[in-house]
Amino acid sequence: MKDKIAIIGAGGFGREVKMLIDQINENKPKYDIIGFYDDDKNLPNTINGLPYLGSIDDLTKRDDKISIALGIGISDVKKNIIKRLENFEFKYPTLIHPNVWLGKDDVIIGKGCVICANAVVTCNIIIRDFVTLNLSCTVGHDTEIKSFSSFMPSVNISGEVTIEEGVYVGTGAKIINQLQIGENTIVGAGAVVAKSLPANCTAVGIPAKPIKFHS
Repeated sequence: MKDKIAIIGAGGFGREVKMLIDQINENKPKYDIIGFYDDDKNLPNTINGLPYLGSIDDLTKRDDKISIALGIGISDVKKNIIKRLENFEFKYPTLIHPNVWLGKDDVIIGKGCVICANAVVTCNIIIRDFVTLNLSCTVGHDTEIKSFSSFMPSVNISGEVTIEEGVYVGTGAKIINQLQIGENTIVGAGAVVAKSLPANCTAVGIPAKPIKFHS
């Protein structure tokens, strides 16, 4: 019997998550996608062939324990949504595209993660809860990625990197080995991180440098 799953977020990435689940099902039927939940109440009734089911508040009124996929790329938005749902008994499966290159040696992946097509996760890696690895991301050995962090397409993370909670890394950025990225930090698209970055900053450029700090 397939698990009922709903997608939170009906924007571009949410629709890509729908595609990812479809491709998981093509490999091995596992999920029955029931539709999208999104706080934008101006959405059409049907989105990519699935119904718009209402807001997140509508989701909390369900009396069944369905699975939830986060179709959200922004780290702090993911965290806020999960906080809204923490008193409800939803399930959060990790979704891994069938063609992800996933190492078998001491790779630990938490709940609610989304790992998209062509990603590479090597060995001795810890990925905590609700992490997003978008298309063609690579994660090198002995790296730890903490909860709610998000990596846009083609981000390269070298080995022995520690990425704290809530980090957001833009498309095509590169993180050199043996560095630490502080919590809630934003790394701009195309940046090259050659030195560790503090918490709560936005860093851009080659090499990446903080240009502002936020709370």
